[in-house]
Amino acid sequence: MSQTQTPSAWCADLQAKLMAALDAAWAIAETSDDPAVIAKARDKARLCGQMAAEVRKVAAMVPQPKPRHLPTAIHEAFDRLDAAPAPLVEAAKPPAAQAQAMQAALRKLKRR
Repeated sequence: MSQTQTPSAWCADLQAKLMAALDAAWAIAETSDDPAVIAKARDKARLCGQMAAEVRKVAAMVPQPKPRHLPTAIHEAFDRLDAAPAPLVEAAKPPAAQAQAMQAALRKLKRR
């Protein structure tokens, strides 16, 4: 049974494995004179690079953890709003007479 990992730990583990495979491929390419072996090692190195790029994309899609506590500036702003003596928004003005007539006409037509 496998353990559940965080996405960042999974990414780091996979990146380490890919780097090890990349190092092994380059070691094979450096020690060999056979063009077929060198080509195979280059293909393996290219594949490791492509997989590493995909792993980084997956890790970037994971949302960052949200902070558990609000910053103190937000707490201070809420405290100031609570302490404000007058409402910050004025009461809504009644609609103009022309607007009332239009709303009544629309109600008669059953459009509103």
